[in-house]
Amino acid sequence: MEQEVRASIRVKARIRLRSESGRKHRMLSMGGKFSLPTLSPLNRSSFGRTAVDEKTPLHPKLRDLAMHRMGSAGNMTGSNRPRKEKRLTYVLNYADDSKHCAGINCLALLKSTQDYVYTGSRDGTLKRWALDESATSCSATFASHVDWVNDAVIVGDNTLVSCSSDTTLKVWNCLSDGTCTATLRQHSDYVISLAVAEKNSNIVASGALGGEVLIWDLEVALAPASKSSDTMEEECSNGIAGSGNSLPATGLRSISSSNSICTHPSQTPVYIPVAAKGHKESVYALAMNESGTLLVSGGTEKVVRVWDPRSGSKTMKLKGHTDNIRALLLDSTGRFCLSGSSDSMIRLWDLGQQRCIHSYAVHTDSVWALASTSTFSHVYSGGRDMSLYLTDLATRESLLLCTEEQPVVQLALDDDSIWVATPNSSVHCWPAEGSHPQKAFQRGSSFLAGNLSFSRARASLEGSAPVPIYKEPKLAIPGNPGIVQHEVLNNRRHVLTKDSAGSVKLWEITRGVVVEDYGKVSFEEKKEELFEMVSIPAWFTVDARFGSLSVHLDTPQCFSAEMYPVDLNITGKPEDEKVNLGRETLKGLLAHWLNRRRQRIGSQSSANGDSLPGNNVNIRSLSHPRIDNDGNADNDSLVYPPFEFSSVVPPSVITEGSHGVLWRRRITDFDGSEDEKDLPWWSLDCVLNNRLPPRDTKCSFYLHPSEDSTVQSLTQGKLSAPRILRIHKVANYVLEKMVLEKPLDVVNTEGSFAPGGNGAFRSGLKSWQKLSPSIEILCNNQVLSPDMSLATVRAYIWKKPEDLVLNYRAAQGK
Repeated sequence: MEQEVRASIRVKARIRLRSESGRKHRMLSMGGKFSLPTLSPLNRSSFGRTAVDEKTPLHPKLRDLAMHRMGSAGNMTGSNRPRKEKRLTYVLNYADDSKHCAGINCLALLKSTQDYVYTGSRDGTLKRWALDESATSCSATFASHVDWVNDAVIVGDNTLVSCSSDTTLKVWNCLSDGTCTATLRQHSDYVISLAVAEKNSNIVASGALGGEVLIWDLEVALAPASKSSDTMEEECSNGIAGSGNSLPATGLRSISSSNSICTHPSQTPVYIPVAAKGHKESVYALAMNESGTLLVSGGTEKVVRVWDPRSGSKTMKLKGHTDNIRALLLDSTGRFCLSGSSDSMIRLWDLGQQRCIHSYAVHTDSVWALASTSTFSHVYSGGRDMSLYLTDLATRESLLLCTEEQPVVQLALDDDSIWVATPNSSVHCWPAEGSHPQKAFQRGSSFLAGNLSFSRARASLEGSAPVPIYKEPKLAIPGNPGIVQHEVLNNRRHVLTKDSAGSVKLWEITRGVVVEDYGKVSFEEKKEELFEMVSIPAWFTVDARFGSLSVHLDTPQCFSAEMYPVDLNITGKPEDEKVNLGRETLKGLLAHWLNRRRQRIGSQSSANGDSLPGNNVNIRSLSHPRIDNDGNADNDSLVYPPFEFSSVVPPSVITEGSHGVLWRRRITDFDGSEDEKDLPWWSLDCVLNNRLPPRDTKCSFYLHPSEDSTVQSLTQGKLSAPRILRIHKVANYVLEKMVLEKPLDVVNTEGSFAPGGNGAFRSGLKSWQKLSPSIEILCNNQVLSPDMSLATVRAYIWKKPEDLVLNYRAAQGK
């Protein structure tokens, strides 16, 4: 039996290796980088969530990075792989965008003349909160990441470093208005954890799901001469002014940087961080001592690895935990290490003796966060059991301080208070007695931590669970309730959402606003109530991974939906003219950009004495000849009311810039300098040149008399008409053929319905109400409503893959 199991494992391993080898070949053929992925029990949707089993192995490489892997920059020689164009995404922001709208993943404290707490969220942003005795206020939002912010640390006096699931580290000035000063790119997978040397403001370590641990010398990495070409390109294209050497040089720099700059005679020097190689699986936790001479890491391998960050060499490996290591702490000297694990245990390690000297069974579930007093005598711990404990490391005495409504993800100790981050968008500050932790034990009944995990579980089952000594937090930073459920309605303009507070809202995605707040009602019942029997192509996709709606536009799909002006309440346009929803949405999104662009061109032309050029810009016309001019749309930048986005709460655009770099910016922050290197060429071609890609907006059908009809037979072959053509237009065509013996101009010589009709049909009553005798149009023996479109009939009445068949007869009772 054992031999059979081993044989099965070997077969599966070979299959996986062949699969990875094939995928490596495909990625290399596209000019991309490849690193062998790691089976990880943690993915973005499960990180810090209680609904997902941590032990379930999920393949991190099977998730599209930030939902935005747009494909290669072009087809390579010998490749038949179709070229996939860049995607444009816009994120709809809440009316009160000073608050987070998704779970908080990280916390950082800055002590100065004005104390600040920094929060990093799953909504992709960081926020700076000014602390007062009884209140907090948001003083800045740092928005440049294009995926979840997973960790953040304060480096020196005024530098903030963050890491994200977009695989990057970003450097910020702590006291700025939110400008990113540098982006560091070396990781190939989600960056989960950071560690900083408090007394060496140059050294930062980062750990990722791919098993990579990198040690960065920020002074060298941020020096102008060492910036990589893609980083400089991104900063220039996004209008971000680099700060150069934003960190002061110190005499404590311990990492030798002489070999960290790779040069080529024709290339800009590229900084390469020190790599600590040894992890074969995901890294969840890092910690570093004050001087930056010792680094510890942990993850899914269930061991604590100890490194010399100056060289990246591994010094020891500590075994003892039986599950993933999720949190690590080092004392100031680097002698002692605390680890928290998914096995529910906290362990104290003596690195000098290279062994575990104490284990603490405090929690009943995974331990995800640790914070210690300055003397390393007491530890605060939180995790999946939603509890915050204080434990005396010497006496093993433990105390339940408080409980949260969701699992504790991270902790930040601030004198006599402790900040707690959870998957909720709000942050709580609890009393902690950090300066005198023994005072806390005088407030409630404590218990002795066992040394086996089952001891706490058994105590909990026996009903001897401790009672928290604090019932309410002393301070809270409120957040917006994030969207937890959403549904795109059939009209393809509205999205119904339900947030974490249970409130159901209706969003109009072509304007980016909430048009109706239904309160706490049944989501399913409201969805059924709002159902419309209409069929419009799915011209966009949507998700709520940021806690708010992210709308994705891909060409040519985003140009597949059309509507008549009357259905959009647009006045001043001909009744039969078609409005392309994708085109008008792009015009609304890029209206500010277009205005700024015209101002820039105008000022440049005035300075040069030239006349102002027109809109027509030849964008990739040679490489993309199959571009159709949208003859039905006005070649102007007029934005109609159903497509006007708010300038007070503008959406943010996420797309791919040069060198495959993703970037994020509010639409009101465009300065007009953005071009094809920054925005998808097809979006600019649409807005500037009124050109849309080829698309199929026709519906083929046959038109025959009904079996019981006395109306004459019209000998017709297959007809073709726009999908949005109304049934009353088909009835008009039948009447014109019968009464007038020939059609006016509703059908053209090729058997296709023309967009117009007789001028008499364009005003007053609808045309089908004017002609007599009346004609009914049927499908599958069902009389059709005159206002139905051909697409709606095909989707809800015909329900067959074959060409649509319509029948006509004289209206009953006429």
